[in-house]
Amino acid sequence: MKKEKKFKQKRGRGFGFFKGFLKIFIRKPKIVYLGKEVDKPSIILSNHVGKTAPLTLELYFKTPFRYWGTYEMNGSLKSVYKYMSEVFYHQKKGWNLFLARLFCIIAAPLAFLFYRGLRLISTYPDHRFRRTIKESLETIKGGESLVIFPEDSSKGYFDELTYFYSGFLLLAKTAYKKGNDMEIYLSYYRKKDRTYVVDKPFLYSQYLNCGLSREEIAERARQKVNELGKMDLKELLTKKEQ
Repeated sequence: MKKEKKFKQKRGRGFGFFKGFLKIFIRKPKIVYLGKEVDKPSIILSNHVGKTAPLTLELYFKTPFRYWGTYEMNGSLKSVYKYMSEVFYHQKKGWNLFLARLFCIIAAPLAFLFYRGLRLISTYPDHRFRRTIKESLETIKGGESLVIFPEDSSKGYFDELTYFYSGFLLLAKTAYKKGNDMEIYLSYYRKKDRTYVVDKPFLYSQYLNCGLSREEIAERARQKVNELGKMDLKELLTKKEQ
C-alpha cells in the first residue's frame, strides 16, 4: 500500500524545531472549510489578529504557502527593531513607546530570525510592489499558495475589519494575464473559540465583467470575511455538512 505523502512546508533550515517548540504554547485550532480544502496554489486572505493568525496558520495550516508581509520586517535587524517597537507595539498595539523599545531589544532579534525562516515575501507601498508581484508569481509556479492579510491595521487590529487593500487583486490580474485564473479563499480566525473559517473559493475571472472597480471588489471581500467571523459554530458545522 502506497504511503500518503506527508505535508512539508518549505521553510528555512532548522525552522521546524522552532515551530515544534511554539506548538507547546499555541493550541491547534478547529479549521472549518465551507467548501473544498486548498488543493493547488491559491490566494488566501485572512484577518490578522495581531500575531495570532499568522502563527496559527504557520503551525497548523496544511498546505504549502508563503506570506506577504511589510518590507520592514524583511530588512536589516535595525529595520525590524524600528518597525516592531514604533509601529507594531506602539502604534498598533498601543504600548508605551519606552516599554516597546525596551521589550524589542530582546524581541526584535528573535523576530528577525523568525521572518528569515518564514521566507516572507516583502510588500511595498510604492513602485517596488512590482517585486512583490514577480516573487509571488514565481512562488505560485513553484507550487506554493500565498497568504495575504489585506486589512488596514494602521490603527490597530479589530474583530470587525474596516478596510481591505486591493493589492491581492493586482496579483490575481497579473496571474490571469499569464493564463492562471487563480482561486481566492476568504478566511477568518475567530480567536474566541480558536476556529479558522475558510469560505468556498472564487475565481478571479468571476469578477472580470461585473462592472466593479478593484477597490469595490476588495470591499465585497472585506464584508464577506467579517460575515465569516460572525457565524456561530453550530451554523458553520451545519453548513459544512450540506
